[in-house]
Amino acid sequence: MLTYNYKHFGYENELLSDVQINKTCSCNIFITQNKHLYCDPVLHPIMNKMNKKVTIMRKILATLILSATTVFAANAQIQKGNVLVGGNLSNINLGLDDPKIFSVDITPKAAWFIQDNVAVGGYVNFGLETAKNSNTTTSYGVGALGRYYTGKDVEVLRHGRIFAEATVGIGGVNVSKGGGNTNGLNISVGPGFAYFITPNIGLETLLKYNGLVGFGSSTTQNNLNLSFGFQIYLPGQRTANKVKRDATN
Repeated sequence: MLTYNYKHFGYENELLSDVQINKTCSCNIFITQNKHLYCDPVLHPIMNKMNKKVTIMRKILATLILSATTVFAANAQIQKGNVLVGGNLSNINLGLDDPKIFSVDITPKAAWFIQDNVAVGGYVNFGLETAKNSNTTTSYGVGALGRYYTGKDVEVLRHGRIFAEATVGIGGVNVSKGGGNTNGLNISVGPGFAYFITPNIGLETLLKYNGLVGFGSSTTQNNLNLSFGFQIYLPGQRTANKVKRDATN
């Protein structure tokens, strides 16, 4: 029969048997013999099985809580009253292969969710493309934007959301040294996908049609643009109040 000799009331233990083997007993049911604390030989196997089941249940519960928290976060961050702040990058060329060329296009954005899944706000755009012994192209834009996020019923990837974005504002494209230029009304529209890597940060890709109509050497310009970026979703007062209510319940 195996017995477990406990010293210091269970904080240090040593297995005593015909063959000396170091092992920890977790049954937590003890009997006293010769001023030593021993594992109960009858209840030991029963309690060990129960402890193993409790450990498994705890792991399952922790996994479910983590999954539920992440899913709630993906939904909560696009609720009414929250704020979106971030930006997108496109047309990036840092001249690693050819140091004579440099180009980048950056678009900071900020929006407020006026209702669940719907955000409105503004954007600013600046683009630069330059090459040695060649013309330099600069682009700019400023205006309003709107976003609509699809619901969980059309979720194509866990923790992700499909959305559509449209913008309208003023903008222009100007080429140096007598190149073409267009300045006027700038519109864009297209689909995107946001993936929440944390409850408050989403990575996204956005494919948009951009149209520019105005005056200059060319009255119109059109292009299809693929950009990548990230957005930070800040909780508004409504979300903060819900968290407080959940914490007190």
